[in-house]
Amino acid sequence: MEKKTVTAPMTSPQTLRPGVRLWSAVDTTSVVVVRPPATPVVLTCGDAPMTEQEQPGRADPPAAGAGGGAEPGTLLGKRYTDPQTGLEVLCTHAGAGVLAADGRPLAVVGARTLPASD
Repeated sequence: MEKKTVTAPMTSPQTLRPGVRLWSAVDTTSVVVVRPPATPVVLTCGDAPMTEQEQPGRADPPAAGAGGGAEPGTLLGKRYTDPQTGLEVLCTHAGAGVLAADGRPLAVVGARTLPASD
């Protein structure tokens, strides 16, 4: 019989490192830390702390436009940031939950404008 290790959700502030992958405990969202925060934070998704243990068996997010036009939670391939701490994460799997650091919703990072190639 296999012994499974269970990692508890991050309920107290933890120091995040670049490259750490985190999973939502309530939906299909998963992210990778791109830039760690200046101070330890509690990263949540859908008001539940994220965990370093993959959460199998979660339902896929609803298709865009389904369910009354509600804003999507996290979008695949988008970067999210917390300007207060400098935290930046990359969404590797979309989900319905909203990402937050210490209760502050993370903002989507906009595309950078490239210089003209005249």
